[in-house]
Amino acid sequence: MTPPEPAGAGSQSQTLSRGIRALELLADAENPLSIAELSDGLGVHRSIAYRILRTLESHSLVMRDDAGRVSAAPGLAALARGVSRDLQSAALPELSLLANELSMTAFVAVWDRQNCVTLMTVEPTHSRTALIQRPGTRHSFTAGAPGIAIQSAMTEDQWDRLAPGQKYRSESRAARERGYAVSHNEVIEGVSAVAAPVTAAGQLPAAVSVVYFGSGKDEDAMGLRLAETARRIEAALR
Repeated sequence: MTPPEPAGAGSQSQTLSRGIRALELLADAENPLSIAELSDGLGVHRSIAYRILRTLESHSLVMRDDAGRVSAAPGLAALARGVSRDLQSAALPELSLLANELSMTAFVAVWDRQNCVTLMTVEPTHSRTALIQRPGTRHSFTAGAPGIAIQSAMTEDQWDRLAPGQKYRSESRAARERGYAVSHNEVIEGVSAVAAPVTAAGQLPAAVSVVYFGSGKDEDAMGLRLAETARRIEAALR
C-alpha cells in the first residue's frame, strides 16, 4: 500500500476554511455553542460567523435550538458514512466481536496528515465500565498506540516524506517487528491502549485498537488478538 501524498500548500479558500473550522469547533464542543462563542472560536466578526452558519444550515450540517445555540446536525453523520466506507463495513463485525470478547471499547483509527483520527467505534454490549472513544476523536502521532501502529506500517522514508518534522518513534520500530503497539498514559492519564496496523490497497493507513483504564493486562495476548483482527479486516477488503 502506498500512503496518500500530503496536501499541497497552494492557495486556499478562506470562506471554505472557516466553514470547515466551524464544523470542527462544533464537533469538539461538549455542548451547543452560541453565535458569540462560534465567532470567537473562528476569530471573526459575528456577522461573518452568522453567514457561515446559515450556509451550513442550508446543507443540514448544523442546527440551532430554541435559544439559538448551534450544534452539529445529522447531515454530518451522512457525510461520515462515506469516509472509508469499505473499511467501515469490513471492520464493524470484527470490532463487535473484539469489544465483547475483551469487554473493552474497540475502534478503528486512520491517518489524517498530522493526526490520528477515530473513524468508528464499538462499545462492549455487557460492560458498564468500558472507556468511551468517540468517532472523530483526534490526537497527534506523538502519542498513543493507534498512531504508533499506523506509523509502524510505513517505512521511515515514507514517514519522513508524509510527515516532515515529525519523528519516527522507536516504539514504531518495535511495533513493526511484533505486529502491534502498546501505550500507557500518553493521550489520557490513566488510560492504556493496544493497537495493530491495518493496511489495504486504496484505504487510508489505519489501526484497530482497544482502550482501557489502568494497566497490568496481558498485552501480548491482546496484541496478538488485535493483529488477528487486523488481518481479518484486510482479508475482507481484498
